Amino acid sequence: MENINIKKATINDLSQLQKIGRDTFSQTFSATNGQEDMDKYLEESFSSGKMTEELNSESQFYFAVLENQIIGYLKLNFGQSQTEIKDDKALEIERIYVLQEYHGKKVGQLLYAKAMAVATEASAEYIWLGVWEENQKAISFYKKNGFIAFDKHIFKLGNDEQTDIMMKKVL
Repeated sequence: MENINIKKATINDLSQLQKIGRDTFSQTFSATNGQEDMDKYLEESFSSGKMTEELNSESQFYFAVLENQIIGYLKLNFGQSQTEIKDDKALEIERIYVLQEYHGKKVGQLLYAKAMAVATEASAEYIWLGVWEENQKAISFYKKNGFIAFDKHIFKLGNDEQTDIMMKKVL
């Protein structure tokens, strides 16, 4: 998959960002969550208003693009846009999502490498993230990349409260 490009998303990419966000989240979690909770989460998290606000904040989005098709994306949060810790010396990886047909093809690793490059450029002291405790594939991915668990927090998917393992990597 050497023809994959990582491209920064802008406000002009709003509809594409909403689509890849909804598609990848649905593919990843719809089989293990109720439809009502999924619908509520997708509507709230990927609404035009919320996504516009995030694109205009201290968050950054990057697309993984293969032959002009967006196949995955990355969301990074700095400063006050971080979901929990809000440490100016930290960078949060909020999302790395890839379309299912591209799983196992190193797309997630390319997006992760972009996150590491952005963190280095920003002189972040550490990177942190939250990952659903039942998403063993993602937990293994982050452990393989040097992250360690340090806490837990609640993630609301619709009306369902789920536990995320918080992981971090000191740079």
